[in-house]
Amino acid sequence: MASKIVVKGARVHNLKNIDVEIPRDQLVVITGVSGSGKSSLAFDTLYAEGQRRYLESLAADARQFLQQMEKPDVDSIDGLSPAIAIQQRAGLSHPRSTVGTLTEIYDYLRLLFARIGQPTCIQCGREIVAQTVEQISDQLLSLPEETRILVLAPIATGPDPRPVLQELARAGFARIKIDGEMHELSEEIHIQTERPHEIDLIVDRLVLRRGIERRLADSLEIASRFGRQVIKVEIVPEQSSKPTEALIFTQKFACIPCGISLPEITPAPRARAWASNPGHIGVARTQRVSRIRSPAGNARACDSGRKASR
Repeated sequence: MASKIVVKGARVHNLKNIDVEIPRDQLVVITGVSGSGKSSLAFDTLYAEGQRRYLESLAADARQFLQQMEKPDVDSIDGLSPAIAIQQRAGLSHPRSTVGTLTEIYDYLRLLFARIGQPTCIQCGREIVAQTVEQISDQLLSLPEETRILVLAPIATGPDPRPVLQELARAGFARIKIDGEMHELSEEIHIQTERPHEIDLIVDRLVLRRGIERRLADSLEIASRFGRQVIKVEIVPEQSSKPTEALIFTQKFACIPCGISLPEITPAPRARAWASNPGHIGVARTQRVSRIRSPAGNARACDSGRKASR
């Protein structure tokens, strides 16, 4: 990395085609009389060019959430990194204000976490990943050839699953697994309604080999539709004495074993995913914000709001 920032031919506002070298990794102060171009150099030249280069490196869908900056009138700037500017102005006085909101880097941090964040389940700690049908298909095709699999769709039913089973039979499906046991949908199925059951619709039975890609993808699409974006694949062992191995895939951010769903990580406006004002959810809150002082002497805001039904 360069040891200094080199500016050549800066002509922003009061700057008269100046050249300047600024050392990096040091505290540098720009001084001068009023109107000499201090802010023009610091904010309108260095900061503007650093932010413009950073925004140009982002994808188009990410740039729409950030304010675009014009290219400053300068011949060249070398050794410049993405910059953060803390303007000399009075911020909004609010007990919920943070360094991120006052310095306006909150949007950039939200964008950073949306792009590199890895959601995990708050109960079991598993990484939560949403997969496409293509990714699931590629993962299954990486298994050894001649591997036999069952493509299943977990079915959610009410206390009495028989109407759902009849509807699946009318849709053209032939078999279903109830608590691990296979049943023919064309036959009468006796099932206890006093307790819940694990019901898996058998979408297809496949042997992984060349030329099976299209059929596998179609079966995964059907399983995703009937399983509400959850797909279950059982690997059938060659020897019947060995237990089957079950693979669970999901097309949404959810931990299937724990039954926890998360919204998709997105750099949306803070009124959605990471809202400072939680009024968009189904419970209104009467805010009572007070200040308390920790033993270290640092004041912080404390929300003692109470819930009130809408």
